[in-house]
Amino acid sequence: MRKERIIMRYEQFKPSELKPTGWLRHQLEIQAAGLAGQLDKVWPDVRDSAWIGGNCEGWERVPYWLDGALPLALLLEDKDLKLRTERYVNAIIERMRPDGWICPCEDERRSEYDIWAAFLIGKVLAEYYEATGDERVYITLRRSMKCLHTVLSEGTVRLFSWGQFRWFEALIPLRVLKTRQYEPWIGELANILRDQGANYTRFEELWKTPLNKWTYETHIVNLAMALKTQALASEFFDSDDNNAEHMWKLLEKYNGTAVGTFTGDECLSGIGANHGTELCSVVELMYSCELLYMATGRNVWADRLEKAAYNALPATISDDMWTHQYDQMVNQIECTRFPGKSFFRTNSSDAHIFGLEPCYGCCTANFGQGWPKLAKNVFLRSADGGVMASLMLPSILETEIKNVPVTITSQTEYPFRKTCRYTICTKEPVKFNFRIRIPSFVESYTVNGERRTERVVAINRVWNGTYQVEIELDYSPKFKARPFSLYTVEYGPLVFALPVETEYVRREFTDNGVERKFPYCDYELLRRSEWEFAFCDSKLEVFENDGDDIPFSSHSPKLGIDVKVCPIDWGYEDGYENVAASRPKSRRPSGEARTVRLIPYGCAKLRMTELPFLKNH
Repeated sequence: MRKERIIMRYEQFKPSELKPTGWLRHQLEIQAAGLAGQLDKVWPDVRDSAWIGGNCEGWERVPYWLDGALPLALLLEDKDLKLRTERYVNAIIERMRPDGWICPCEDERRSEYDIWAAFLIGKVLAEYYEATGDERVYITLRRSMKCLHTVLSEGTVRLFSWGQFRWFEALIPLRVLKTRQYEPWIGELANILRDQGANYTRFEELWKTPLNKWTYETHIVNLAMALKTQALASEFFDSDDNNAEHMWKLLEKYNGTAVGTFTGDECLSGIGANHGTELCSVVELMYSCELLYMATGRNVWADRLEKAAYNALPATISDDMWTHQYDQMVNQIECTRFPGKSFFRTNSSDAHIFGLEPCYGCCTANFGQGWPKLAKNVFLRSADGGVMASLMLPSILETEIKNVPVTITSQTEYPFRKTCRYTICTKEPVKFNFRIRIPSFVESYTVNGERRTERVVAINRVWNGTYQVEIELDYSPKFKARPFSLYTVEYGPLVFALPVETEYVRREFTDNGVERKFPYCDYELLRRSEWEFAFCDSKLEVFENDGDDIPFSSHSPKLGIDVKVCPIDWGYEDGYENVAASRPKSRRPSGEARTVRLIPYGCAKLRMTELPFLKNH
């Protein structure tokens, strides 16, 4: 056990030091006005949860919701949402048992309670404490983790089910406790968790061939979470720093998607653009990438974060963020319930419709962490005390460096545009290193008009007054090869798709006492245009549009790419009339070529993303 703290390459600033602006702020505002910001008003599993003394779910859903709602409230300085989330934090603190047991279950049933929820609420409290410095939260966190040490040491509670496969999540709150004050029991608890927890290196062979059965070892959310294990474990144990990269490459090879995620509906589903990806796995994948970037400083983790954030996340949530899918498909031609056997390997027939809680409610509670945590990573504090502009997004950092007030503003419409202006203001002279990450897909770029080549721009100087750094990126749209001799179009971090004209059919009903009513009703999405096409020309022409008030608008996207396509006989999966086959039945043109406009994948709710290329047409 290492008693000294291993310094991460980067650390987060507090939400009070960050002010999202531009399209990023608007995206957060839409979320606050939508489902993730209003769950405590409309959904019994949060509104009437056992965590606050109610009679509904008392396990993962309130902690999941708080994991997104708390940083959302703090970043937006939303007084109403702050009061509502603080009410939950206060209730959880007040209901803690005298010995520090924090979860809402009867004392005599603790051995039956899956303590994954204790890790999750511990993570929430740890991040909230770091954001606010609330001493009550720290005391609660320490007592709850100390209680886990006691019951696990005594053997009255053991890891099983989700807790066994997500044991490493407890290292997040333990790291916060260890940072403030190391105590021997912290290391002992980390060791107990590792010894009782699952070792993912033993499951690798299971990831190569999809199974038509549900297992913890191939569960996509478990795997998305597990990517960050070594980044967390390195502060407690000797660990292999390359394990995350190895795991990523293996999952990508056998289960990767065109938008930087992995298939899993709900367990790994193999290569194929018509397989599903669970929404929880998208936001957990993003969080793992964020931690891995902070721990290693390797740009590839920020590149992967961007691809998931700007494509997979907005694609599976409605424009108003009141409804979401459980599973998204890269080639998704319709979102209607399967009339018989579900097409998904281990999910229900409604998993791909947009609604309040299609399939299961975990994603309903959990998807809200995606955008706020991304916003927390725009600027990061470097180990040398400087600032890393890790994500080129609109935001303002107001902090102190060497006791000098410093404000850094990033003005940009990236990823919809290619420029960013950083304005650094200091009230008196102060020396620090300001770094800017350049994404890997960028072909060339300039800094204040000067062409540069390094992938991290470092400006180490004495800053005094106001100084501007203008970044202009250069990159072009490209075809990218996918399995089954299919291709996608990429432009910077954005994947583009052929949109399918969509009719939304509203479904309002009550199920098990839970209402689905506008705006959080269910929607089936019917296709109302052709979708069976192949690319037939290599020319790609980019168009910039003003768009509307929705950053990833399905009605008025900010970008478009024109390309020529030919109709082909693609066909459906056997037994289904609403699922495109994994590969086309024919690659021969069945009509004349035409020009179509592709739009960002995140804007297209029904879409064809991976298409064949008829090179000789």
